Amino acid sequence: MHPPSTGVSKSGGSDHAGTTRTCPTFDGELDALHRRIDPDRHDTIYVVGDAHGCIDELQDLLAELQPAEDDLVLFVGDLVRKGPDGRAVLDLVRSSPNMLSVRGNNEQKFIDGEVPADRFDDVFGYLESMSAAASFGDSLVVHAGIDPRRALSEQSLHDLLETRAVPPENGYDGPFWFESYEGPPRVFFGHTVLSEPFATEWAVGLDTGCVHGRELTAYDCSAREFVQVPARKPYQHRDQAEIVDPWAWADR
Repeated sequence: MHPPSTGVSKSGGSDHAGTTRTCPTFDGELDALHRRIDPDRHDTIYVVGDAHGCIDELQDLLAELQPAEDDLVLFVGDLVRKGPDGRAVLDLVRSSPNMLSVRGNNEQKFIDGEVPADRFDDVFGYLESMSAAASFGDSLVVHAGIDPRRALSEQSLHDLLETRAVPPENGYDGPFWFESYEGPPRVFFGHTVLSEPFATEWAVGLDTGCVHGRELTAYDCSAREFVQVPARKPYQHRDQAEIVDPWAWADR
């Protein structure tokens, strides 16, 4: 049995009672890549995990969420690559006025020219315009996480897009950044494929491996609960050793 942190259920979230609300801030390069969202302009904010081109599953998830015009669907990045149709996912998000995504490490690979971007040449400007972080209230959405050894003002773009274990060279052996992170802000993240969605007072993990045949996950910030749909099929194999039990840290 893996108990959640104090004040939050394993399937839900914390209301941060007694916690001072803090607007996340960055310095330098990241300040320009930080998008601030006024939560009062939206009835509900949904945060969605890594879609990786799984357009059918994303449509299934949106059918479950039924987002209204005044809601916001906010993605943790990695809309593209690995799955069947990253371009369709990207086009859906960029053409929908109530959808927004931060960039993931896979969008960054296009921006940096590490992988061919032939199908994305005409939307390259959109990729470059994607923020590295988005915040609403005292919550922060990034692709991978933050390094808990440093202040938010000292994070790098690489930290936000690639952080997993601390120290990084430990890879999938952990410990993982969210094990020692104590906030604020509360960080919503993807990147690390989890065996199940994960919510503590200060971290919410949303990559549940849809592209690997598992689930696509969203977090309903109003209801403080997860919403999931199953993958239609696996599109890419992943070794079990690279699927993380997010509660294993409780047994360390």
